[in-house]
Order: sequence, then C-alpha cells, then structure tokens
Amino acid sequence: MVKSIQTKKERKEGIIVPSNFSFDSAALVKSLLASAPERAREVLIRRFGLGSNPTRETLEAIGDRSSITRERVRQIEAAGLDAIRASKAFAEAKKSFEEIVQYVGTLGRVVPEEELFVLLGKDEKTRNRFRFLLMIDSAFFRERETNDFLARWHIDHTTAKHIHDALSKLYASLSDTDVVSEGKMLDLFLEELKGVNDAYKNEEVLKRWLSLSKHISSNPLAEWGRVTAPAIRIKGIRDYAYLAVKRQGSPMHFSEVASTIGSIFSKKAHIATTHNELIKDPRFVLVGRGLYALTEWGYTPGVVRDVIREALKEEGPMKKDEIVKHVKKARFVKDNTILVNLNDPRYFKRLKDGRYSAV
Repeated sequence: MVKSIQTKKERKEGIIVPSNFSFDSAALVKSLLASAPERAREVLIRRFGLGSNPTRETLEAIGDRSSITRERVRQIEAAGLDAIRASKAFAEAKKSFEEIVQYVGTLGRVVPEEELFVLLGKDEKTRNRFRFLLMIDSAFFRERETNDFLARWHIDHTTAKHIHDALSKLYASLSDTDVVSEGKMLDLFLEELKGVNDAYKNEEVLKRWLSLSKHISSNPLAEWGRVTAPAIRIKGIRDYAYLAVKRQGSPMHFSEVASTIGSIFSKKAHIATTHNELIKDPRFVLVGRGLYALTEWGYTPGVVRDVIREALKEEGPMKKDEIVKHVKKARFVKDNTILVNLNDPRYFKRLKDGRYSAV
C-alpha cells in the first residue's frame, strides 16, 4: 500500500509523493542486482547510475572504458536484465512492483517521464533506482520523445493511445492565436477523452496529460493554447506586459505595467524599457497620457484627431457633446483636449446647425 506524506509546499502544488513505500528501494535494487552475472551487474550499475556516482553512462562510454563495442555492451545489459527477471529475487519482489503500478495508476496511468521520476524520488540516486525497477518489470512501458509528445511511461496501452489521440485532436481544434481559460481547456480535452475511464478524469491528472503534448501549453495566467500563440510563447518584456494588461482588464500606465511585471511574474522590468516595448508592439494602443490598452479590446491606433475623424465617418455629422462622448469611449483624455482638436479648421468644420463634420 502506498502511503503519501506531503509537505505544505507539495500539497499546494498538487504533488503526490510516495514518501513511504512498504519496501526500501535501495535494498530491493541491491537484491535484484545480485541475481545478475558479475560483468552484467557492473554494466547495469553504470548504465543506471546505481553506484556511488549517480551519473548514468551511455553504451558508448561504457564500451570505450571496457574496450568493447557499443553493441556488446547492449547485449551484456540485456542479458543482465533477463537474468534478473528470471531470478527468485524478482519473483519475491512482486508485491513491491505492484505498489509502484498502483502509484503510477494514481497519477493517471500515463505520466511524463521527467515528472514521474521527480515524484518517485527527491534525489538522483533514488530516481535512478526507480528507473531501473521500471525497466525490469513488464508492467511498465516507456515511450520515447517524439515531435509531438514528451517521453512518458504508462501501465496501460489502451489509455495511452486514447490520450495521444485526444491530444492530437485537441491541438487541431485550437486556433493559431487564441487562448482559453484553464477550465475551458479542460472541458475541451474531456470532450476528446470519451474512451478513457472516468476515474482518471480529475483536474490534476488532466493537466498532467496535457503536459505530454509539445504543442499545447499555458502561460502564467493559466491560459492555454498552442505553444506558438503569442499569449503563450512568452519571450520578453513585451509579452509579460501583454499578460499584465490583460490580467488587469483595463488600460494601465506604463509605470504600473512595469511594476506588475515585477510583482506578478517576478521579472525585472525597467519603466523606460517597458514603455519602449509598449510603443513598438501593435498589441497595445496609447489611449491617454502614458495609458495603454489592448487592440483586442477594440481600441485602434491614432491620436485624438484620428478618433474624432473615425467617429464622424461612422456616424456622420454630430454635435459637440456627442463627439466628446464617442471619443471618451476610446481615449482617456480631458474634454478640453477633444475640443481643441475639434476646433482645428484644418480637419473639422462646424455646420450651420451646430454639428461638426470632417473636412
């Protein structure tokens, strides 16, 4: 039975830690290695980092040190693993392996390789021991990293295939630029997971499965989309500025944007640098003295004169108060600023009925 004793930090981050399996992984590995021939045992120790040095060596490195070919090392390794699987020690360890299977099941049956070993061990030596144990038992399957998915381990071929197919369909359903909330993304994912046991469909497991995809990701605001979407692919200050303003939901002064980047995203942002990035990025529109809004909110570039001209183009001649009202929906400026622009005869003229039109 797997017990789980978590720290406050681990509970907060949703991490399950098998801090107390009923077996000792070091003793179990030692017992299993004793079943392998001496030469094979030495190769396995070096290949899996099971000795005093936790560094895992390649077939080439072991071959060079022992003056044998890479293929010969692979043969010795395979023979050693086969000897262990046929041993009495392996048969006696059945319950221990069942505990690991049970634990992987609690994680969702299909788990990204890097995350799995971080969860199984808090240090490299412990992780190496579990990597060795998973390699021995036929209940565990490793799938290599591909162009679409991270390397992962699973205990169920059918569930793994369902997840892979669902992730591919989910990616295809997303646009190149749009992002959705985490809740919406989980709902979309669930729609594609109809063939998977409902017992595994909890938020933690769903996000773990989503992390398998190399094409879908999230940003610091827990918004999800294609990794190539501008709001997901965070490259610098201007991207963090975009997230800061979007999080605010209303125009922000560039100094406030810089401050928010530091406080929310823990990224150092100088005020002047932030201002320069906002000026250059078409996702932002200057709507007042140092105030920036997002173009996706319907704001368009231009000075007050341009806004007046656009309003007159859409609505036709309007009275002064109506123009002021229209402009103040698009710009955070004083009434007098609007009137100064409106009374410029180079661009606007006052009609006999008191309304204004563009020249």
